[in-house]
Amino acid sequence: MHTFVLIVHVLVAAGVIGLVLLQHGKGADMGAAFGSGSAGSLFGATGSANFLSRFTAVLTAIFFVTSLTLTYMSTGNDTSKGVIVGKPPAASDAVPATTPELPAAKGEDSKTQEIPK
Repeated sequence: MHTFVLIVHVLVAAGVIGLVLLQHGKGADMGAAFGSGSAGSLFGATGSANFLSRFTAVLTAIFFVTSLTLTYMSTGNDTSKGVIVGKPPAASDAVPATTPELPAAKGEDSKTQEIPK
């Protein structure tokens, strides 16, 4: 299931990128108003912009849903992680925080060793 949603997510992302690149900017509307040849297109003068923007919105919504689905699937459904189940350990169960003594060098006693001056 995870692989299927991931494949759909990548294909929808590529579709959104392609549709955004196909759309005209706001400055292109002025050229269409004076008959730049788009009036004879399949969707008419303003139909292509409306169709592309609606289809982009649909693909964006699908992209959003697949993003949330992948996030939910990656977190897993294990609710016991990070949750304290039962009572916390008592203070007597805790390990004392002592530092171990370093072993002495061969043939020397660490207590009688003096620092040279």
